[in-house]
Amino acid sequence: MSRSLNKVMLIGNIGKDPEVNFTPSGIPVATFSLATTEAWKDKDGHFQEKTEWHTIISWRGLAEIAQRHIHKGAKLYVEGRIQSRTFDDKDGHRRYFTEILADNIIMLDTKQRADGSPNDTHSQGNSPENQHNPIHPNNDIPF
Repeated sequence: MSRSLNKVMLIGNIGKDPEVNFTPSGIPVATFSLATTEAWKDKDGHFQEKTEWHTIISWRGLAEIAQRHIHKGAKLYVEGRIQSRTFDDKDGHRRYFTEILADNIIMLDTKQRADGSPNDTHSQGNSPENQHNPIHPNNDIPF
């Protein structure tokens, strides 16, 4: 039997406020971009930097949390899995998307939101009953 693993752990900054839409049956879906940046010195000693942008998708209770608590510039830990999709656009060109389906999100900032509420909520899972549970019992990031 073959086994596989599809697991992603990212720490980065939000590029813009989440966009929340609803399925026809009323299930919320939040989409936002997360920037991860790698920095190094090249062989000549010059500082180099590369930023990757990731599309993050969250569903149900986690989407509602994203809508209320995640804002542009916030630093997040996102855990989930990679999903690839393709479709043909109106001109017949094949388009490819790679997204991260979030299972867990942890706010890493302690900044206050514009409405004065803290921006350090811990979240787990995609259901409202799990929205305030930490990812791990001891509240540590697993690395």
